[in-house]
Amino acid sequence: MKKLTVYHYATCSTCRNAIKSLQAKGAELELRPIVEQPPTVDELRTLVANSGLELKKWFNTAGEVYRSLQLKDRLKDMSEEEQLELLSSNGKLIKRPIVTDGQRVTVGFKEDTYQEVWS
Repeated sequence: MKKLTVYHYATCSTCRNAIKSLQAKGAELELRPIVEQPPTVDELRTLVANSGLELKKWFNTAGEVYRSLQLKDRLKDMSEEEQLELLSSNGKLIKRPIVTDGQRVTVGFKEDTYQEVWS
């Protein structure tokens, strides 16, 4: 298995569970703190494309920042570029953890998905 890059938030229990799951599978991990080092617009563009997910699925809709910026109502009027810039400007807006081997990408943590993609 290639080395995996994991964008995570240290105090997030979902991120901690995801990392434990990957380590149990013997994965070599490069951990990137998503708040201190959010992915750049270019990194996000590649990650989103490789994930096969719609851009709106990348937003942490349960987060305080998402709610305080009233993004539920604003996202539909923003261009893709504006959304990417917003995500790269604040790691707390990004659904996490993000795991990638440079080709495949998963967002969030579901054990069955991890078993399928990262085993």
